[in-house]
Amino acid sequence: MSGWAAGDLATIGRATELELASLRPDGTLRPFVTIWAVRAGDDLYVRSAYGRGNPWFQRALRSGQGRVRAGAVERDVRFEALGPEVADAVTAAYHAKYDRYGAPIVETVVSPEAVRSTLRLVPR
Repeated sequence: MSGWAAGDLATIGRATELELASLRPDGTLRPFVTIWAVRAGDDLYVRSAYGRGNPWFQRALRSGQGRVRAGAVERDVRFEALGPEVADAVTAAYHAKYDRYGAPIVETVVSPEAVRSTLRLVPR
């Protein structure tokens, strides 16, 4: 397994949205942002709907760690930037979970730019 407790993995994976916050240099949490997340296998992933330049994404890259919460689950995580090795599985997971919202919205998280902004959430 990926390090996630089975219940946490299921809860976060099912949540339509989760809240994500990165750590500031002084160790305090930044304000949470609401974001879509998907489960692919035993891992959880997020993407920046507007690409790598999005401020929350840049802060997550710089800090490398933060916190996520979905429903009653709140966990500290590391943010792992990924290459193309999981792109297809994560894109398929986004389509399966969010296509009901329509192609124009889902395109923001499956576009080539969004694929380049994929982060794996690793519990710490």
